[in-house]
Amino acid sequence: MSNRDGKATVDALAGGGEVVLVVDDVPGSLGALCIDLDAEGYTVLVACDGASALARLDLVTPDAILLDALMPGLDGFETCRRIKAHAQWSHIPVIFMTGLSETSHIVKGFEAGGVDYVVKPVRTPEVLARLATHVRNARAVRMARDAIDVGGHGVLMVDAHQRIAWRSPRAQRWLGEFFALGRDDACFTWLNASADAYGEIRTRTLDERTLTARRLGSVGFGEVMWLLSLRADDAQAPSRLSTASLTPRETEVLSWIAKGKTNRDVGEILGMSPRTVNKHLEHVFEKLGVETRAAAAALASRELG
Repeated sequence: MSNRDGKATVDALAGGGEVVLVVDDVPGSLGALCIDLDAEGYTVLVACDGASALARLDLVTPDAILLDALMPGLDGFETCRRIKAHAQWSHIPVIFMTGLSETSHIVKGFEAGGVDYVVKPVRTPEVLARLATHVRNARAVRMARDAIDVGGHGVLMVDAHQRIAWRSPRAQRWLGEFFALGRDDACFTWLNASADAYGEIRTRTLDERTLTARRLGSVGFGEVMWLLSLRADDAQAPSRLSTASLTPRETEVLSWIAKGKTNRDVGEILGMSPRTVNKHLEHVFEKLGVETRAAAAALASRELG
């Protein structure tokens, strides 16, 4: 990309708003769409091929990408795969624009990492509706990801094909330190060391530091979320309660159980039925990795004091 192109890209962002990168080898055919996107308040950037699109991403991270599937040179499918392989870009929703409506091509687009597709000639109202949904969802995921990072943790999402769907910046940094760059297979071997279970924990030690991964379970479409944390080996290990992610109500129930109260007693104290108390306890047992009331009570007595 020339310096002139780079300056034009930066200048285009001066107006603020959400940014959409439109990638098509015949951008003139999408002139009406770009005008309508601009009228809706989007800042529109244009690239004429896959290589130019990747160069644009070195300058700015858009909120969404509208990507032509068939282009000379680097086609849309390979461009999307390269975008999704880059940690800083992997969260960007990619919507394919294609004249190919065969199932095999649609599947190929999703396998490359696309979240949706529209068939050419594109219909502007349809594009705007899909774009708004995916930009909103991507922003929610990004905010949640950043919030986890602020809390001192990292988050990792693994899809059904054993690929990293997305990861928080902190998780990306830790994985880069503990595993060879680009060796996602080593990471998956680590995560899949034993049977899948909620709350299951993996640890890996490097340079007197321990990386811990806690399986948080499925979050839809075959994706599994892992919560990562890092501590120095000379630091005090976190208690099981502190890492169990109990809700405030579950913590209240457990504290009364630790004091020897029955389900009926706890229900009267907290204003709920004994059956509801029992349902909370089932969740507590699962999160703590225990099977009996006595084990949960003993753990709580020891760690709550």
